[in-house]
Amino acid sequence: MPQPFDYEGVPKRRVSIIEQGVVGAPVYDRLSARKAGVRSSGHALPPGLRRFSPLATNLFMAPGESSLEDLIQNTPRGLYVNRFWYTRLAHPRDCVVTGMTRDGVFMIEAGELAYPVKNLRFTQSYVEALNQVEAVSREQRLLYEDRMELATRVPALKIAAFNFTGSTV
Repeated sequence: MPQPFDYEGVPKRRVSIIEQGVVGAPVYDRLSARKAGVRSSGHALPPGLRRFSPLATNLFMAPGESSLEDLIQNTPRGLYVNRFWYTRLAHPRDCVVTGMTRDGVFMIEAGELAYPVKNLRFTQSYVEALNQVEAVSREQRLLYEDRMELATRVPALKIAAFNFTGSTV
């Protein structure tokens, strides 16, 4: 699980990437910090994954006021996505990410989970998606990805629109 220092031996510092809708500072490893003329924030990855460095590896999103049940019940028609998987940055400047859903997608009709649908592919700007958040759940989920040592604690989000591009096979 998360370590107090990165793979260059630099202590990890807390960095507010987005706070109350305002973009904050990026994370740095030694190389990117030297180029920017700042100190490393302690976000270097292991040598075999340096091409992805620097990377914020312990992400936290503040909870909201709604229950997950409220999010579903207040949706006349939409999709419930259990989780996104195999996401990759497609356009860094606009924070456009592509990927798939995994472990269940369900149609919401009249505020209830109605039936399962196939897993979906998406290409979406995360900035645009976050700009369309209608509600945030109180409950949070801890997700851990072993290979990149990413730990993320996030609530469920009700988003007005999301760009699904097709279904998976």
